[in-house]
Amino acid sequence: MKKKILACLAAAVAVVALLAGCASSVPANTVFSLDDLEGKHIGVQLGTTGDIYASDVEGAEVGRYNKGADAVLALKQGKIDCVLIDNEPAKVYVQQNSDLRILDDPFELEEYVIALAKGNTELKNQIDSALAELIVDGTLASIVANYIGDKAGQTPYTSPEGITRLGTLTMATNAEFPPYEYFEGDQIVGLDVDMARALCDKLGLTLQIENMNFDSVIPAVQTGKADVGIAAITDTEERRESVDFSASYTTATQVVIVRSK
Repeated sequence: MKKKILACLAAAVAVVALLAGCASSVPANTVFSLDDLEGKHIGVQLGTTGDIYASDVEGAEVGRYNKGADAVLALKQGKIDCVLIDNEPAKVYVQQNSDLRILDDPFELEEYVIALAKGNTELKNQIDSALAELIVDGTLASIVANYIGDKAGQTPYTSPEGITRLGTLTMATNAEFPPYEYFEGDQIVGLDVDMARALCDKLGLTLQIENMNFDSVIPAVQTGKADVGIAAITDTEERRESVDFSASYTTATQVVIVRSK
């Protein structure tokens, strides 16, 4: 699976790699710690936690992109000084671009949660109960390990046989955020997708995925266009004004990608 993840990303980063030869026209890196972010031009994926954090940096100019890969491309071109993004996608981009690196000092840990319509207590309770079962029986840990860490690709999730499915769970996501959700051919795959499939297996539902821009995920849940939003979403007070959240299913942190030189 790890190889498949990298293969999927190869196309996204191919254009990025082609620009390596233009390094002479790219300014030298000036960001060496979080203290250096002030006044810098920071690239983020639109509507993410990175966008929120970057917006709070004094004097910073925030460049907002629909895809993390587009922000990384802008960094390599010298259009921005750094990229603020979740640690796992950052690892993928840096692995594919030897002229980039991740700063050593990360932000605080964040909890990834599932967004639900406000007041939908019945579905929230069902999802929280199913998540608890997936944690206890080791399924969630196995899914995470299949996408993150040295054993990636060794424990792919397979739905049990004989499940009776009596309904559909519509999941709004943004398939531009590996390894959580991304395209493999014409299929949306990733950690979040397998976790959602495992939830549906517990709940006797069929998973239906709707891909959209990240900043459209919570509005889709809020307006009833989707039952849940699963897109490496972090629980924030601002988002809680629009939707409710499930229990946490994994953690992450924001990191800063910079040019190596």
